[in-house]
Amino acid sequence: MQSAGARAAGAAALAAVAFAAGIARAQDIVPADVLVKTVTLEVVDIVKSDRDIQAGDRAKVIALIEAKVVPHFNFRAMTASAVGLNWSKADAQQKARLVEEFRNLLVRTYASSIAAYKDQRFDFRPLRARPTDTDVTVNVRVLQPGTAPVKLDYDMEKTARGWKVWDVRVADISLTANYRTEFANVVRESGIDGLIQTLQAKNRKAADATTTAGRG
Repeated sequence: MQSAGARAAGAAALAAVAFAAGIARAQDIVPADVLVKTVTLEVVDIVKSDRDIQAGDRAKVIALIEAKVVPHFNFRAMTASAVGLNWSKADAQQKARLVEEFRNLLVRTYASSIAAYKDQRFDFRPLRARPTDTDVTVNVRVLQPGTAPVKLDYDMEKTARGWKVWDVRVADISLTANYRTEFANVVRESGIDGLIQTLQAKNRKAADATTTAGRG
């Protein structure tokens, strides 16, 4: 039978190992600006080299987004921001359905413009943040010939699983805020379930368009 001293020493050793592992995990987290640059350039390279994507194969585009982009977004936080004050009116099941439908909507919206990436260049600005910051904004400028650079800002939070995007601002317009008025109007007229049904209808329409394009 172990003595109290032995048990205490064992517990202390386990705590030390857990603490060291926590430090290692924190050190392994890719910095927010490095993550944005790496993912963006990887997606651009794939788009440039994939003829199916350039030809408009939406199924392949969506698969690319699901694999390379989606893991770095916090869709629950984005959905809560887009739904605004009405988020508190939804129960757990409704929230889960809202997140799923809004996630699908954003993926399909992104898919509509991703082919243009092959013609764009990016200026990744230095990150202005302290090492201890857990909420940062990564600034990117999209460079296109003959036009002014487009501001593209990623609001990101540090989690145990790495940095996650919780909002995107294009030319200072918040993606989530852009949906807030529309969503509030739907909730006012037909409630949370009505908003879920509206998002489902949008996604079905987009899915049908993808299927039709694939047959063509």
